[in-house]
Amino acid sequence: MLSQPTFIPVGTQASVKSLTPEDLKKIGVEIFFINTYHMYLRPGDKLIKKLGGLHAFSRWSGKIITDSGGFQVFSLGKDHAGAGKLVKISENGVEFKSHLDGSKHFFTPEKSIQIQHNLAANYLIAFDECTPYPATKTYASQALDRTHRWALRSLAEHQKQNRRHSHQLKLYGVIQGSYFKNLRQQSADFICAQDFDGIAIGGVSVGESKQEMRQAVSWVLPTALTTKKPIHLLGVGEIDDLFDFFDQGITSMDCTLPTRLARSGQFFHRTGNSRFDLKNRFKSQIIKTKYQKDTTPLDSNCDCYTCQHYDKAYLHHLFKTQELLGYRLATIHNLRFVIALVENIRKTLKDNSFNKLKHQWLGRK
Repeated sequence: MLSQPTFIPVGTQASVKSLTPEDLKKIGVEIFFINTYHMYLRPGDKLIKKLGGLHAFSRWSGKIITDSGGFQVFSLGKDHAGAGKLVKISENGVEFKSHLDGSKHFFTPEKSIQIQHNLAANYLIAFDECTPYPATKTYASQALDRTHRWALRSLAEHQKQNRRHSHQLKLYGVIQGSYFKNLRQQSADFICAQDFDGIAIGGVSVGESKQEMRQAVSWVLPTALTTKKPIHLLGVGEIDDLFDFFDQGITSMDCTLPTRLARSGQFFHRTGNSRFDLKNRFKSQIIKTKYQKDTTPLDSNCDCYTCQHYDKAYLHHLFKTQELLGYRLATIHNLRFVIALVENIRKTLKDNSFNKLKHQWLGRK
C-alpha cells in the first residue's frame, strides 16, 4: 500500500537516470514510473518477462507503475486531428513507426495490456488516445468515444491476463476529453463507472496553460472522488501543483521535472520570499557565476546526501566541466527536495496545518 499522497519519479528506461535502487530508497521513493513504449522497443517486453519482470530486471524492490505507451505513440502525431506522418489511427488500434529505426508497429488495447503484464509492474494504465492540444471539438469527441471503447477492451484483457498468469496487478482507467467541459465530465462518468482499480486523469500536460490544466482537472475530480479509488494525475508535478492538487484529493502524481532539471544543472531550493516569480522561485542554475565560490549547500534545510556532503562551489565546478557526478548529485538533491516536501504535505493534511504550510511556500492559501 502506497503512502498518500505520493510523488512518483519517472524512470523511462527502467532507471531513474543516474540513481541506483539503493539511492531511491534513501531518498524516500516508494514507486517510480517506467515507460511501456520504450521497454517494448528496447530491450523488449518478452525478454524482460523471461528475465523475471521489471522488478528483477531493474533490481528494484519497491512498487512500479507502467503507462500504456499511448502518450509516446500519439506524441509522434503532427497535426490537430491526431494523425501525423508516423501515426495511423483506426478503431482497432494505432500503427506507428519506431523513433529508433523507423520500423512499423501496431498497438491495440489488448497488446498494450499484454505488454504491461509481461513487464509485470504493480500498476498498469489502460490504452487511451491522448488527444493533441489544441484539438477541434469534433475530433476530441471522436477520440473520446474511441478511448472509452479501448478502455473496455483494456479492462477485459487485463482481467483475462490476471486470471491466466495468477497476477494481482492493478489497472487504472484514463479520463480524457481534451479541454471541453462536457467531454471531460462525460469521460469521468464513463471511466468511473467501470471496474478499474484506480482512476487516472490524462491529457492535461500536453501544451495547455496551467489555468486550463487546473480547470480540466476541476471538471472531473468531483466524480472521480466518489469512487473512493486512488486518483493519479498524469504528467503533472511542479511545486505549486503538489499543493494545489494533493489538497483536493489527488493521491499521486508523476513528473519528469526534478530529474530533467537536475541534468541541466537546475536545482530546487527555497527562497523564503513569496514575492518572487513563482515559476523561478524554487529553482536556480548552478553554473551561474555567483555560485563559483559559494560554500553553502544547495538548500540549507535539505537532508539529502548531496546537501550533507557538498556545496554549490563544487557542483558549479562539476557542471562547468561536464563531470557526470554533477548530474547524479543534482538528481539526488532535486528528488529528495520534492519527496521531502510531499512527506511534509502528507503530515500537514493529517494534522490540519496544510494551509499554513501552503502559505509559507506559495504566499497564498
